[in-house]
Amino acid sequence: MSTYENVLAELLARSHLPSGRELAGLIQEAGLRMGFTGTATYLADLQQIRLVSLPQHGAADGRTLDVDTSLAGLAYRTQQAQRSRDGHTAWLPMIDGVERLGVLMVTAPALDDALVGRAEALAAVAALLVVSKSSHSDLLVEVERARPMTVQAELLWAFLPPRTIGTADVTSSAVLEPAYDIGGDTFDHTLDDSGLHLTVIDSMGHDLASGGASAAGLAACRATRRSGGSLSDIVTSIDRILDEWFTDRLMTAVVAHLDTADGRLTWINCGHPPPLLIRQGRVLPQVLAREPDLPLGWGFLAASPPTEHSQRLQPGDRILIYSDGVTEARSPEGDLYGEERLADTVIRATAAGAPAPEALRRLIQGLRQHQDHKLRDDATILLTEWHPSARVAGG
Repeated sequence: MSTYENVLAELLARSHLPSGRELAGLIQEAGLRMGFTGTATYLADLQQIRLVSLPQHGAADGRTLDVDTSLAGLAYRTQQAQRSRDGHTAWLPMIDGVERLGVLMVTAPALDDALVGRAEALAAVAALLVVSKSSHSDLLVEVERARPMTVQAELLWAFLPPRTIGTADVTSSAVLEPAYDIGGDTFDHTLDDSGLHLTVIDSMGHDLASGGASAAGLAACRATRRSGGSLSDIVTSIDRILDEWFTDRLMTAVVAHLDTADGRLTWINCGHPPPLLIRQGRVLPQVLAREPDLPLGWGFLAASPPTEHSQRLQPGDRILIYSDGVTEARSPEGDLYGEERLADTVIRATAAGAPAPEALRRLIQGLRQHQDHKLRDDATILLTEWHPSARVAGG
């Protein structure tokens, strides 16, 4: 048998031309050569409720497993390998950087530590292959969807970055609901030379024009940022674009930058709910509350530049930026979700040791349940944690 390193190298070499439909078969073939009796590749659905299998020869398409109740789901939630009690099956998380994609199942007569180590390597390569094919494979996109998506939602999802990004110093994760019918909310987060850029946008309305305005706002943000513009330049650019091309649309936004070397958070708030600071398991009320600038779209900011605010963070601090569709969500009985419940959900997940992506997954599940799974407004939540490495923190 070839060494498993050679098998993985050959898998990568053979992966360029096959389609998304052939991907699970390639992974299975490599797994057989590495000593497994079988493999199956599962991707998380858009709302992270179920894990759905990729088509594979000899197996039924679309097998699903529950994220909250299955062993596969435990591997996904904890990002750690899980073995069945009989020792014949293992589930390995598939992760791209810090973004959770799904899980890889492997089977063998006896899964010792050496075989599990091989399985982890195979899962890592499988994650890379899924990412490389997803941008141009409708099959992989459709596997992640439980139902059709509206045009405005399709427009916004096409503009979005990965839901979770990070380095050794920072993790940023976001969720959007209603996932298949999102209208005016959107977000952006990206890493630059000095840290992390963050944007959350809430465009008035819930239709295609709202989605177009948000997409244009995101494009203006990126174009300005990538040309060396400041936060003030970004906000002014979005305001000008809306005033010129979307004259009947207003937009609230928080645009921010976190310096991951020293923990300084700088932000501008244009008519948006203020970010929340969570430190050592509790919310520090009003610490990030400042007088907001006017919403975007009136064109006033060209003559009166927005105000930049700043706050120095401590290692382990989490910043929560959200749209008003979260706190103003009502239960069928009329009970508001509220800021206190929002913060409490994140704090409980943090106390249980959940990383930022899992904390947000639990939060958005609670929000859907609060509204009886019938969200009446867009809800966007972005959670960022500054966790500087020992070298940075000690220096």
